[in-house]
Amino acid sequence: MKVLDRLRSASKLTKVRWLMVYCADLLLLIPLFGYYDLYLRWRDYGVPLWLVLIGAVLLLVFNVLSTRPFRIAVRGGRRPVAILAITGVIAVLLAAAGQVFALPTWLALLSLFVRVRTAVAVSVLSIVLFNVYAALAGNFTLPLLIFVQTVFTTISVGALLANLKLWRLTMEAHEGEEAMAKLAVSEERLRFARDLNDLLGRSLTDVAVRTEQAELRLRADPEAAAAEMFEVRDLSRRSLREVRTVVQNYRAMDLDEVLASVRAVLEAADVRCTVRADTGSLPAETRTLLATVVREGATNVLKHSRAERCTITIENGVLEMSNDGVSGPVGEHAPIGLAGLAQRVRAAGGTLEAEPVPGGRYLLRAAVPA
Repeated sequence: MKVLDRLRSASKLTKVRWLMVYCADLLLLIPLFGYYDLYLRWRDYGVPLWLVLIGAVLLLVFNVLSTRPFRIAVRGGRRPVAILAITGVIAVLLAAAGQVFALPTWLALLSLFVRVRTAVAVSVLSIVLFNVYAALAGNFTLPLLIFVQTVFTTISVGALLANLKLWRLTMEAHEGEEAMAKLAVSEERLRFARDLNDLLGRSLTDVAVRTEQAELRLRADPEAAAAEMFEVRDLSRRSLREVRTVVQNYRAMDLDEVLASVRAVLEAADVRCTVRADTGSLPAETRTLLATVVREGATNVLKHSRAERCTITIENGVLEMSNDGVSGPVGEHAPIGLAGLAQRVRAAGGTLEAEPVPGGRYLLRAAVPA
């Protein structure tokens, strides 16, 4: 059960990493053919049992250690020199005994931490040297041996390098998405700061200049100073209205954009989201309020549920957002969450309800004037 919970709560990037690692483990199963080869040597060729057992132990050590380098490469760790050295010695010993299966796997592990040109050169050199050794020994079927070793080496090295390259591309895409999100936030902050500077900078400069003029005229012409101060008062009120307008525009949210964004976020979290919304006839205030409810509902789905499906419908000013990820009793709503949002909805003349419903689903329902 803990394994399933861990799998469901893992991020999408973590699941991709697991997939890459386990696919690499499948590629490392090639040395398992060596156990059958050892058995045949004992059964058909009279190799002593103790020698076969030594070979099996070496092969087992090789299999266990060979699962580590790819995981280290995926995490960006340093080259595991000790592991590569031990597995390399075992691969050479097994190759000297005619075991061709471990050497391609070791070459694939080495290729993760060297340049591609170096990996290719070492692979070709190993094929040549091993087959020269096999030809001198005279106990092998040379053409078949060349074919088997070449195929296994190509598959092992190529597939493991491709797997690692695909993981790095995935990481770059993920980091690129995060960078774009941070850039969008930064640009929005800069735009907000620029707008406020344009408004308040000009207005406060005018207020300072007119106040200074009123101060200079106060003794010589009190009536002119008073008129100047009236201008300052009107200017301050006008500036306040402009600032409120700008802030109100920033607070307003486009309902269609929020629905699209929420759907994308939920599906990125492996929650299948269906949206059916008729929003064209809704007034601006209602659209903004419903957008706030949708965003809060999506946040609760991601933080407080294990949903696999979520449905969002909007019709005639009634929003219904349901998911299948809540089981058991539900606690009180936080005052800064749905409870606070319910107050805003009631202030606008609507209602907001959030509770479990029959069928094992949780329903968030908001009805506002359309």
